[in-house]
Amino acid sequence: MSNDRSLKSQTLLMPLLIVGVLFFVIGFGVGISGFLTPFLKDALNLSVTQSYLVTAAIFSAFVVFGSPAGFIIKKIGYKRSIVVALVIMALGMALFVPSAKNASFPIFFIALFVGGIGNTLLQAAVNPYVTIVGPHESAAMRMCLMGIMNKLAWWLGPVFLGLFLDLKNVHLDQVSLPFYIVTAILAVLAIFMFFAPLPEVKAEGEDEDDSESATDEAEAKKSVFQFPHLLLGMLALFLYVGVETLPMASIIGYAKAVFGDNLANPESYAIYVPVGMFVGYIFGVILIPKIISQTKALILFTLIGIVSALGLIFLPGAVGIYAFASIGFANSVMWGAIWPLSIVGLGRFTKAGASLLVMSIVGGAIIPLLFGFLLDSVKTGTVIAIHDYQHVYWIFVPAYLFILFFATIGHKIKK
Repeated sequence: MSNDRSLKSQTLLMPLLIVGVLFFVIGFGVGISGFLTPFLKDALNLSVTQSYLVTAAIFSAFVVFGSPAGFIIKKIGYKRSIVVALVIMALGMALFVPSAKNASFPIFFIALFVGGIGNTLLQAAVNPYVTIVGPHESAAMRMCLMGIMNKLAWWLGPVFLGLFLDLKNVHLDQVSLPFYIVTAILAVLAIFMFFAPLPEVKAEGEDEDDSESATDEAEAKKSVFQFPHLLLGMLALFLYVGVETLPMASIIGYAKAVFGDNLANPESYAIYVPVGMFVGYIFGVILIPKIISQTKALILFTLIGIVSALGLIFLPGAVGIYAFASIGFANSVMWGAIWPLSIVGLGRFTKAGASLLVMSIVGGAIIPLLFGFLLDSVKTGTVIAIHDYQHVYWIFVPAYLFILFFATIGHKIKK
């Protein structure tokens, strides 16, 4: 049944355009900062411990601020929460400038954490908004549209930087201007969002005193933790973000293991994953829900993920490396499909449930870390060989199997 709290189809276009602009500009900012942050990290000559602290700063914000984000959204609504998130993210970007000028790791660490807090609040607001702003059965399609906007802009970030910097020879004293530009972009976007005609929406039964639209299950619950399908969705999303991050984190090392350290440009293989994901987004927009439901799409794409992972494990490296593209394709629909299946029927607990789902993003740090630990454990020589990678890539299979369980059975468990 479609959500009677969502906007009518004729009024859905404007909110999606506004949120699409938001996703586009955020992707643009992430593309710029994603290119400059590793450079800044290297320029600061960080120790191994400090390098791990960088990862902790990025992902710990999702855990630390996940629950408060839900409280903020409940108090001030989705639109104002988005504005606050953009302001916090702009502050985080601005802090990168003194960290570069002073070569200061503490300021760099604080900038990452502040930006992570803003990103946490933004994720907790935007994802449920896109999910409930229209019919429930087409939520994954809307998420794919937002993914297209985000990825398009993400690729433009480094292109834009090339107008100001020599990307092959970036100097520490040159990075201030790009970070100032990103800060200004986020600040302007916050002002735009404040005045934009973005209507507030509520999930079915979200008003505590709205007994007519609340589901029987939601009325009987006293805590957000009493929804089994939400808790299973948290684990599914945790595993998904992990297997989404892992290919990008490991493909360059895998390419070096396959083709040798003398490979001219191993970074070129990193494009396989986002290209596959981008193509998957297009398929999601075309197929969902006209040809296939978002639930069946999640099942289908998860099966593609399992087959792709097995190809990565068993095929010769020179052929198996192309499986990274099909893994990116398989992952494309999962985020957008897991969200609506996880928060449907939460009623007044929708915003709290969304904040818990955002906390699951920490899987993007834990799964690759576990992969690295296993890789070091299984390697038989002084360097990591292709068969070492293939042994540890089995980590994909149980993750996808659980997501498949959630898609077929887990999301139906309401009691």
